Amino acid sequence: MQVTIENVVRTFGTTPALHGVSLDIQPGELVALLGPSGSGKTTLLRILAGLDVPSSGRVLFDGEDALKLTVQQRNVGLVFQSYALFRHMTVVDNIGFGLRVRPRVRRPSRREIRRRALELLDLVQLSGLDKRFPAQLSGGQRQRVAFARALAIEPRVLLLDEPFGALDAKVRRDLRRWLRELHDKTGHTTVFVTHDQEEALELADRVVVMSEGRIEQVGTPDEIYDRPNSPFVFSFIGESSALPVRVERGKVFFDNHVLDLRAEGVPDGPAQLFFRPHDVEISLDPERALWGRISNHRRHGGARRVELSVGERESRVEIEIPSDLRLELAREIAFLPLRYRLFPAGQSC
Repeated sequence: MQVTIENVVRTFGTTPALHGVSLDIQPGELVALLGPSGSGKTTLLRILAGLDVPSSGRVLFDGEDALKLTVQQRNVGLVFQSYALFRHMTVVDNIGFGLRVRPRVRRPSRREIRRRALELLDLVQLSGLDKRFPAQLSGGQRQRVAFARALAIEPRVLLLDEPFGALDAKVRRDLRRWLRELHDKTGHTTVFVTHDQEEALELADRVVVMSEGRIEQVGTPDEIYDRPNSPFVFSFIGESSALPVRVERGKVFFDNHVLDLRAEGVPDGPAQLFFRPHDVEISLDPERALWGRISNHRRHGGARRVELSVGERESRVEIEIPSDLRLELAREIAFLPLRYRLFPAGQSC
């Protein structure tokens, strides 16, 4: 199912939560709403689910005005961070609950409900646990039951609100892989909310980065990580450092000396130079490079992470270098970003 969001605004009293958000979600797509707390991602998800109403704007499900439909008529599958399972029901009864409460004319037979519940239990890899109660399951198993219950109603769209937030790191990683495989099998249009950038980049077909009720950027995980379109996206996605520079006629200056970097398309004036720790190289030409004094260094996987105090303002940055390179505290080191972005100084982080 295609989901179309057109200029959606939501205010709570005088406090704006969404500022004219527009987004097209294609059939069968898995889209992540990613952003810090207060960015509006959960409010947008609740509007899609019918649990909240926008102040203005439209939401369309396959061209149909979803705002005129009740929660039941929208037929969306919801999965929450807290599982929301009924403690007094067995696993199989929890999965079949959404079917049993349908109006009689649309309600399958008891046998059909049980058959479908057991089939979904097999799909989420929990066969044989149908007679257990939620208290007898691990957190990861409970979340799989919650997914099965959401799928039981054959939803038009699947909505996930921080589905792995209550789980420990290893279980989260395992369930992320499982969810991607499940999505590829079922093909449901899926929208999930997360503040975990690793989760969004690993799972989603497209990532919607939100900040203060607005969409900052929409793109594939590669586009969001490799080509961020604003200081906020660059600093929020992955690790990064930023330095104040000046652009003059396509040249980049730091502390009044020119760097061996290009500034095509960037207007003259103060700017910010953004780069990631692993996208640098040690320079043999310190006259046209950045240089910094080493204040700390530590092992970081197969490399070494170095903290530097850079320039006259002693700005703090981090770079990664080969782990076998010998270092001494207070030693100076020259480097240049291999991949970087320049943003005019007026653009907000």
